[in-house]
Order: sequence, then structure tokens, then C-alpha cells
Amino acid sequence: MTKAYIEITLQVAPSNREKAGAVYSMYKEPFLTTVVGARSKELLLRDEDVQVLHGFDSRAAAENYLTSALFNEDVVTALTPYLTAEPEVRIYDAPNNSIANANDGPAMPPWCF
Repeated sequence: MTKAYIEITLQVAPSNREKAGAVYSMYKEPFLTTVVGARSKELLLRDEDVQVLHGFDSRAAAENYLTSALFNEDVVTALTPYLTAEPEVRIYDAPNNSIANANDGPAMPPWCF
């Protein structure tokens, strides 16, 4: 179960989005297969920016990824030429959402009630 997320918001010029997307594609599989606690990695596109959402089994795993060689030496180095601003990096905790009964519809976080 995913317990934490890293959301990285990137400012990338439209002319460089394809190149930045290639970096995402290049490092998705190594992220999922070599990073301890990695659960998912998704690319989200908007007109204003590009976001990469990484899922982890714990906040500690998310924090460790941000200090890893894969992130700092590979991903950051490969993306830097395409960025027009410093990335925004946020870590989110995902509460246990299993409070709803299967017949009650989707589980909702406690603050929704």
C-alpha cells in the first residue's frame, strides 16, 4: 500500500516537453525496480507545468530517494537542461484509507467526513 508521495513540479518550455518526457521514461523502470519502497511513478501534464508523482511504501523511503544517486546524479542531471525554474518538491503522507466498507463505495480519508 502506498503510504507517501513525492510530487515534483517542473517548469518545462513546451518545446522541451518531449525531451523531459524521455527522461521520465528512461528512469521510470530503474526507479520502480531499484529504489527501496518505490510503488509507482506517474507523469502528469498541464499547460502550466509538468508534475511527476512518485509513490512509496513509507515517508522514510520517499526521503531516502531524494538523497539517492539515481535521483541526484541521474534524474536531476538529465532534466536540468530542460527546466526554466527550480523544481518544487513536496512530500505527502497518505493516510490509511481503508475505513469504508467495500459496499460503501470508495474509501475516503477521515477529514472528508
